[in-house]
Amino acid sequence: MTSSKAFLYLVFFSSFHFFTAFSTEFTVGGDKGWVIPKDDQLYNEWAGKNRFKVNDTLTFEYKKDSVLTVTQEEYEKCKSVHPIYFSNNGKSIFKLDRPGLFYFISGVSGHCERGLKMIVKVLEPASPPDQVADHSTGPSTSGAAHLAKVVASPSHVVVFVVSLFGAIFI
Repeated sequence: MTSSKAFLYLVFFSSFHFFTAFSTEFTVGGDKGWVIPKDDQLYNEWAGKNRFKVNDTLTFEYKKDSVLTVTQEEYEKCKSVHPIYFSNNGKSIFKLDRPGLFYFISGVSGHCERGLKMIVKVLEPASPPDQVADHSTGPSTSGAAHLAKVVASPSHVVVFVVSLFGAIFI
């Protein structure tokens, strides 16, 4: 294999790592996992110390228990007849697919009341800063200026660079 092809493969596979860096997998409760806590606010304190964004995942690890995603009302009552999500397989992975609040409780009787529950707040996606239109020069005569701004965005630059290396070295 030539060094140029090896370099191309390195850039190509590195780009996968770059794109997966946009989401994080959190293990709820760290090494202890999803267990009845000594402090009934343990999981909410843990969640408050983290910053969750859309597409992050929560991994719940437990023995002889379960995890439910519920409404706020069901969270407050520690009871759900029709949870939004239910799993009891010992290792549940839940994807945070939208911004807002998510409510989790244990499905085992009495565990939620003893503190095995958690609220997670998922942040709104970052939006690009509003661009102020420059009206001093009058209307644009072409879309070239707009195209230059679009092409120069960071994600487009990465895709362009990876594509450029592919075109040069293949």
